[in-house]
Amino acid sequence: MAEKLDKHILKNGMVLLGEQMEAVESVAFDFMLPAGAARLPEGCCGAANVIADWIFRGAADKDNRQLGDALDGLGLHRAEAVSSSHITIGAALEATNLAKALQLYADITLTAHLKDEHFEFARQLAADRVRALDDEPRQKVMLKLQEQFYPPPLGRSTIGTIDELQALTPANTRQIVTDHFNLSRTIFAVAGKYDFDAICTQMEGLFDTEAAKIRNSKFEIRNSRPPTRAGYTHIDSDSAQVHIGLMTETIRPGDKNYYNARAAMSVLSGGMSARLFTEVREKRGLCYAVGAHYHALKEAAGVMCYAGTTPEKAQQTLDVIIGEFNRLSEGISQEELDRAKAGLKSSLILHSESSSSRAGGIAADYYMLGRVRSLDEIKNRIEQTTVDSVLDFLRGKKFGDFTVVTIGPKEVDV
Repeated sequence: MAEKLDKHILKNGMVLLGEQMEAVESVAFDFMLPAGAARLPEGCCGAANVIADWIFRGAADKDNRQLGDALDGLGLHRAEAVSSSHITIGAALEATNLAKALQLYADITLTAHLKDEHFEFARQLAADRVRALDDEPRQKVMLKLQEQFYPPPLGRSTIGTIDELQALTPANTRQIVTDHFNLSRTIFAVAGKYDFDAICTQMEGLFDTEAAKIRNSKFEIRNSRPPTRAGYTHIDSDSAQVHIGLMTETIRPGDKNYYNARAAMSVLSGGMSARLFTEVREKRGLCYAVGAHYHALKEAAGVMCYAGTTPEKAQQTLDVIIGEFNRLSEGISQEELDRAKAGLKSSLILHSESSSSRAGGIAADYYMLGRVRSLDEIKNRIEQTTVDSVLDFLRGKKFGDFTVVTIGPKEVDV
């Protein structure tokens, strides 16, 4: 994997990052705008999701319909996402249309119309996503788990609450855009087939404007506390299932033991031969779904686990899962580690073949670490993990103090 990172910083401070992918004819890009859920003012939970839709309802000289037609006319596969730290907007497309796409996204970022008559449509879509959680208890329990585990404002729901969405107005939501679309803290990443010199020249012209210069982020993420220690929250629901979410603190991506932690998580829950699936579902038949994964913010990180089971089996399911977390530090086999490393490298290869995934990975790396890891570096660091290095990490950083959330007709004993 021969890789070369392209990097340029615009006069306004926006960071441009790129990685060429010679085997593709497509390109993907992301703008990471510092307006995620944790950055917003109190009482505005969900505003980021409203904004992610509202800014696409007309910009510059194009009304709502004209802008939609222009985007569709370029064959864009659009993507928008809200995280704790950012609103990310981007797209994947045929490489020859990149310059036109960047022009449209500059208009959307700098001169979105944000008209009152379009606000209610955007807010209603955001509210519908919140209401849909009642039909998606797995997603609901994991959102609540993050809220309980991370200290405020880091754990804020990225989709919001009905009450706070209803309290939003066009005026205060428009002010959030003005305050938080700070280009000096925006990260732009591109991957695929592109001319980086041409991108830099175009972006300097697009964003060196008065509109770009007046943006000033007022609300930064302020957090000095570690993740929440052990606690239990139950949400009563008249259903035939119990949905269990649990989370425990672990190291952040910049830690020297990061790859040992990822290997340990893959041993625990890296597929159907991993411990959770084998011990909880296959051997004991306790649940219909179980899995764990690493979850990181810039400020904190944890291991998230989900299990779906019946009320009668919920207590034993929780007990066995926690037992498997604890048992990891007692020993892992070379065969388990080899499978874990193969799974991690397979995931890396799959991501490296997607321009969208690679653009997202480049931007996330730069925000979290202040640099971009090459694919070769990641692969080599995975390869360097050993049974001893993983066990040394596990024994020095034992899992404990679980935050637990359940949804269902019956509580569990934590």
